Amino acid sequence: MAKLDTIELFIDEENIKDGIDAISLVKMPAIEENFVALNQHRIEFKSIDDDKRIIIGLALVPNKLIYRRNGDYEYNIVFSKETVRKAAELYFKKLKNNNATLEHQEKTDGVSTIESWIVENPKIDKSALYNLNATEGSWVVIMKIDNDEVWKEVKNGTYLGLSVEGYFSDKVEMASITQENKEQELIEKIKQILINV
Repeated sequence: MAKLDTIELFIDEENIKDGIDAISLVKMPAIEENFVALNQHRIEFKSIDDDKRIIIGLALVPNKLIYRRNGDYEYNIVFSKETVRKAAELYFKKLKNNNATLEHQEKTDGVSTIESWIVENPKIDKSALYNLNATEGSWVVIMKIDNDEVWKEVKNGTYLGLSVEGYFSDKVEMASITQENKEQELIEKIKQILINV
Protein backbone atom coordinates (compact mmCIF):
# COMPACT_ATOMS: atom_id res chain seq x y z
CA MET A 1 0.00 0.00 0.00
CA ALA A 2 1.39 3.39 -1.02
CA LYS A 3 2.12 5.97 1.63
CA LEU A 4 -0.45 8.76 1.65
CA ASP A 5 0.51 12.41 1.25
CA THR A 6 0.16 14.50 4.38
CA ILE A 7 -1.08 18.05 3.95
CA GLU A 8 -0.72 20.48 6.84
CA LEU A 9 -3.66 22.83 7.16
CA PHE A 10 -3.18 26.25 8.71
CA ILE A 11 -4.96 29.54 9.18
CA ASP A 12 -3.89 32.32 6.85
CA GLU A 13 -4.76 35.48 8.75
CA GLU A 14 -4.85 37.44 5.48
CA ASN A 15 -7.68 35.21 4.28
CA ILE A 16 -10.79 36.44 6.13
CA LYS A 17 -12.60 33.14 5.44
CA ASP A 18 -10.04 31.04 7.35
CA GLY A 19 -11.10 29.78 10.77
CA ILE A 20 -13.74 27.69 12.52
CA ASP A 21 -17.34 28.60 11.64
CA ALA A 22 -19.17 26.11 13.85
CA ILE A 23 -18.93 22.96 15.91
CA SER A 24 -21.17 20.13 14.79
CA LEU A 25 -22.75 17.29 16.72
CA VAL A 26 -22.22 14.21 14.57
CA LYS A 27 -22.85 10.49 14.32
CA MET A 28 -21.73 9.31 10.85
CA PRO A 29 -18.69 10.16 8.68
CA ALA A 30 -19.02 12.47 5.68
CA ILE A 31 -16.57 13.82 3.12
CA GLU A 32 -16.44 17.50 2.19
CA GLU A 33 -14.12 19.29 -0.21
CA ASN A 34 -12.23 22.49 0.72
CA PHE A 35 -14.64 23.03 3.57
CA VAL A 36 -13.15 21.05 6.44
CA ALA A 37 -15.86 19.09 8.18
CA LEU A 38 -13.96 16.66 10.33
CA ASN A 39 -16.70 14.28 11.34
CA GLN A 40 -14.67 11.45 9.92
CA HIS A 41 -12.28 12.39 12.68
CA ARG A 42 -15.02 12.21 15.27
CA ILE A 43 -13.99 12.59 18.88
CA GLU A 44 -16.57 11.39 21.35
CA PHE A 45 -17.83 13.84 23.89
CA LYS A 46 -18.91 13.09 27.43
CA SER A 47 -21.86 14.40 29.38
CA ILE A 48 -20.55 16.10 32.50
CA ASP A 49 -23.76 17.49 33.93
CA ASP A 50 -27.12 16.04 32.87
CA ASP A 51 -29.12 18.55 34.89
CA LYS A 52 -27.34 21.51 33.30
CA ARG A 53 -27.10 19.78 29.88
CA ILE A 54 -23.35 20.23 29.57
CA ILE A 55 -21.00 18.11 27.46
CA ILE A 56 -17.22 18.19 27.04
CA GLY A 57 -15.06 17.06 24.15
CA LEU A 58 -11.99 17.75 22.05
CA ALA A 59 -12.59 20.06 19.11
CA LEU A 60 -9.13 19.68 17.52
CA VAL A 61 -6.07 17.57 18.25
CA PRO A 62 -2.65 18.67 16.93
CA ASN A 63 -0.28 16.44 14.98
CA LYS A 64 -2.89 13.71 14.48
CA LEU A 65 -3.20 12.36 10.94
CA ILE A 66 -6.79 12.65 9.68
CA TYR A 67 -7.70 10.62 6.61
CA ARG A 68 -9.42 12.46 3.76
CA ARG A 69 -10.51 11.54 0.25
CA ASN A 70 -11.15 13.85 -2.70
CA GLY A 71 -12.33 11.76 -5.65
CA ASP A 72 -9.61 9.15 -6.19
CA TYR A 73 -7.02 11.12 -4.22
CA GLU A 74 -6.52 9.81 -0.69
CA TYR A 75 -4.42 11.80 1.76
CA ASN A 76 -4.07 12.85 5.38
CA ILE A 77 -4.44 16.30 6.84
CA VAL A 78 -2.80 17.49 10.02
CA PHE A 79 -2.96 20.58 12.24
CA SER A 80 0.01 21.97 14.17
CA LYS A 81 -0.28 23.10 17.79
CA GLU A 82 -0.02 26.69 16.58
CA THR A 83 -2.93 26.23 14.14
CA VAL A 84 -5.10 24.57 16.81
CA ARG A 85 -4.45 27.49 19.19
CA LYS A 86 -5.11 30.07 16.47
CA ALA A 87 -8.35 28.29 15.46
CA ALA A 88 -9.58 28.32 19.07
CA GLU A 89 -8.73 32.00 19.49
CA LEU A 90 -10.37 33.09 16.24
CA TYR A 91 -13.47 31.04 16.99
CA PHE A 92 -14.16 33.27 19.99
CA LYS A 93 -12.77 36.50 18.52
CA LYS A 94 -15.18 36.13 15.59
CA LEU A 95 -18.05 35.36 18.03
CA LYS A 96 -18.74 31.91 16.54
CA ASN A 97 -19.38 30.15 19.89
CA ASN A 98 -23.16 30.06 19.31
CA ASN A 99 -22.76 28.52 15.83
CA ALA A 100 -23.66 24.85 15.95
CA THR A 101 -24.85 22.36 13.38
CA LEU A 102 -26.13 18.81 13.30
CA GLU A 103 -24.22 16.49 10.98
CA HIS A 104 -22.63 19.51 9.27
CA GLN A 105 -25.93 20.12 7.50
CA GLU A 106 -28.54 21.66 9.72
CA LYS A 107 -27.95 24.78 11.76
CA THR A 108 -29.37 24.52 15.24
CA ASP A 109 -30.19 26.98 17.98
CA GLY A 110 -29.69 26.44 21.67
CA VAL A 111 -26.23 24.85 21.43
CA SER A 112 -23.34 27.01 22.61
CA THR A 113 -19.69 26.63 23.46
CA ILE A 114 -19.46 28.09 26.96
CA GLU A 115 -15.88 27.21 27.85
CA SER A 116 -12.74 26.43 25.92
CA TRP A 117 -9.04 25.98 26.52
CA ILE A 118 -5.83 24.57 25.10
CA VAL A 119 -4.30 21.65 27.03
CA GLU A 120 -0.89 22.68 28.39
CA ASN A 121 -0.13 19.65 30.57
CA PRO A 122 -2.29 16.55 29.95
CA LYS A 123 -1.56 15.02 33.37
CA ILE A 124 -2.92 17.93 35.40
CA ASP A 125 -5.30 19.46 32.88
CA LYS A 126 -9.00 19.72 33.72
CA SER A 127 -9.73 17.41 30.75
CA ALA A 128 -8.05 14.55 32.67
CA LEU A 129 -10.95 14.63 35.15
CA TYR A 130 -13.20 13.45 32.32
CA ASN A 131 -10.78 10.86 30.86
CA LEU A 132 -10.55 12.64 27.50
CA ASN A 133 -6.98 11.42 26.94
CA ALA A 134 -6.12 14.85 25.57
CA THR A 135 -2.62 15.47 24.26
CA GLU A 136 -0.65 18.67 24.74
CA GLY A 137 -2.01 21.38 22.46
CA SER A 138 -5.50 19.87 22.12
CA TRP A 139 -8.49 22.22 22.06
CA VAL A 140 -11.11 21.28 24.65
CA VAL A 141 -14.65 22.68 24.50
CA ILE A 142 -17.53 22.57 26.93
CA MET A 143 -20.93 22.98 25.31
CA LYS A 144 -24.32 23.77 26.82
CA ILE A 145 -27.35 22.31 25.09
CA ASP A 146 -30.54 24.25 25.82
CA ASN A 147 -32.36 22.84 22.79
CA ASP A 148 -34.73 20.14 24.12
CA GLU A 149 -34.79 18.09 20.91
CA VAL A 150 -31.01 18.13 20.49
CA TRP A 151 -30.50 17.21 24.16
CA LYS A 152 -32.88 14.27 23.75
CA GLU A 153 -30.82 13.09 20.75
CA VAL A 154 -27.59 13.47 22.71
CA LYS A 155 -29.01 11.42 25.57
CA ASN A 156 -30.37 8.65 23.31
CA GLY A 157 -27.03 8.30 21.50
CA THR A 158 -27.99 9.86 18.16
CA TYR A 159 -25.05 12.26 18.42
CA LEU A 160 -21.83 10.78 19.72
CA GLY A 161 -19.10 13.21 18.77
CA LEU A 162 -17.96 16.72 17.96
CA SER A 163 -16.58 17.89 14.65
CA VAL A 164 -15.35 21.32 13.59
CA GLU A 165 -16.42 23.15 10.46
CA GLY A 166 -14.20 25.75 8.94
CA TYR A 167 -11.92 26.94 6.19
CA PHE A 168 -8.19 26.41 6.25
CA SER A 169 -5.33 27.07 3.87
CA ASP A 170 -2.69 24.51 2.99
CA LYS A 171 0.87 24.71 1.73
CA VAL A 172 -0.03 23.09 -1.61
CA GLU A 173 -2.73 25.70 -2.21
CA MET A 174 -0.45 28.54 -1.10
CA ALA A 175 2.34 27.34 -3.43
CA SER A 176 -0.16 27.36 -6.30
CA ILE A 177 -1.34 30.87 -5.43
CA THR A 178 2.27 32.07 -5.16
CA GLN A 179 3.07 30.57 -8.57
CA GLU A 180 -0.01 32.27 -10.08
CA ASN A 181 1.05 35.58 -8.50
CA LYS A 182 4.57 35.22 -9.92
CA GLU A 183 3.17 34.47 -13.37
CA GLN A 184 0.81 37.45 -13.13
CA GLU A 185 3.67 39.72 -12.03
CA LEU A 186 5.77 38.50 -14.98
CA ILE A 187 2.91 39.21 -17.41
CA GLU A 188 2.52 42.72 -15.93
CA LYS A 189 6.27 43.37 -16.29
CA ILE A 190 6.20 42.19 -19.90
CA LYS A 191 3.22 44.47 -20.58
CA GLN A 192 5.11 47.39 -18.97
CA ILE A 193 8.17 46.68 -21.12
CA LEU A 194 6.03 46.50 -24.26
CA ILE A 195 4.24 49.75 -23.36
CA ASN A 196 7.53 51.54 -22.75
CA VAL A 197 9.11 50.36 -26.03
